[in-house]
Amino acid sequence: MSTRTTQVPRIALRCGIGIPQLGLGVFQVPAAATIQVVTQALEIGYRHIDTAAAYGNEKQVGEAIRASGVPREEVFVTTKCPNDSHGYDEARRAMRRSLDRLGFAQVDLYLIHWPVPMRDRYVETWRAFIDMREEGLARSIGVSNFLPAHLQRVISETGEAPAINQVELHPYFQQRELRREHERLGIVTEAYSPLAQGLALEDPAIVAIAERHSRTTGQIVIRWHLQIGNLVIPKSATPERIRQNFEVFDFELTDEEIETINGLDAGRRTGGDPATFAIQ
Repeated sequence: MSTRTTQVPRIALRCGIGIPQLGLGVFQVPAAATIQVVTQALEIGYRHIDTAAAYGNEKQVGEAIRASGVPREEVFVTTKCPNDSHGYDEARRAMRRSLDRLGFAQVDLYLIHWPVPMRDRYVETWRAFIDMREEGLARSIGVSNFLPAHLQRVISETGEAPAINQVELHPYFQQRELRREHERLGIVTEAYSPLAQGLALEDPAIVAIAERHSRTTGQIVIRWHLQIGNLVIPKSATPERIRQNFEVFDFELTDEEIETINGLDAGRRTGGDPATFAIQ
């Protein structure tokens, strides 16, 4: 294992396994480009790849990992159950389809992609997840885009809390209340759209911090996520940006700089609202 790889901290999940705190997201990466993107990320040192059935690139993620020469057990792979596969039997079939596309016997983390509360099947879906983990199809299980009420319901009705809740989280939407609930419940917070889909990169406060550190604004925001304890999965298909996003372990933000970024919170989503979102 390379020095670059070992510098990435791992966060312990409630199941006892560790997940690299920084990963590569492949949302909106075209299938035709995914093999090259994942291959480059693995060469740089990434060992955490986040995909989903809905992204249409699971097959390419699996192919890139197999072709990389990196042992499968060294790469933490997350995928997600799509919204049209809620329900006990449906979720199990979705997992099998994802494993077939990836070419794996097991994923490291399987997430319910959205709660889709209007269908009211996320609890039975979670029961399927628990059984699939017990059967060895997933090393760990979690959710994505769950609000506190959704988390409380799955815990109260099944007795099991998710290991992770992957949610939109960035300087303009910091989800402090949800993060406090995660801490109380022992759930790890994972941030997607960590750069606010690029909006945070031109913020004057972040630009000023980047200039002081001779870093890019993207590196500053990723470093902020790491220092406040988030898992973070920036998405990029640009080779230079993929590399830059990984080069965030040789500097630290000051407490004052952290507070400056904390002060940018505006409760501003850039994506869907989990209370209503139901697109596949």
